Amino acid sequence: MTWIELLEILAVTMALLACALVFVVLVGFARRLLPKRPKETKVLPVVQIKEEKKPMSKEAREGVTFNDIFMFMIAVPLVLLWVGFAGFVIHTGLNNSAVLENIEAYTTLIAILGGPALLIIKDALDVWKQEQAEKTAFYQVKAQAVIDYNDTVLKQAQQIETKAQEQEHKMENKK
Repeated sequence: MTWIELLEILAVTMALLACALVFVVLVGFARRLLPKRPKETKVLPVVQIKEEKKPMSKEAREGVTFNDIFMFMIAVPLVLLWVGFAGFVIHTGLNNSAVLENIEAYTTLIAILGGPALLIIKDALDVWKQEQAEKTAFYQVKAQAVIDYNDTVLKQAQQIETKAQEQEHKMENKK
């Protein structure tokens, strides 16, 4: 099997994956656009009635955005192609001396694919760092809220006990 045949197989595989991804995205959009069918209501005995969860608002739901489509249609295949082609060149270069004779052409292609791929990877890592920072900030705020709540409950319990003791002393003095 020559390297051209392997590249053709890789191209066909990537095309099939892209078609599958387009299908998944289109199904997701179709689900959002089509009206929902009303649920059939059944008359249940009183014992079996359960509270239904309220549907989430549009703001609370996360939908498919243009950036999501861009990442899955362009960025992910580009990064995978770059990594796959670089691995292919390394593997065939170790086994075939003809590849080593044309290594400049291969490294140029890897560099052309690698520029955008590295930018995409860097952006993905920046987004991940931002999410981690947001999680950390959220948990700090949550922890501070718990501490403040516990302090307030403790102060309130102390005030209630102080008022109860004052009332008890007033009642004793009246006797």
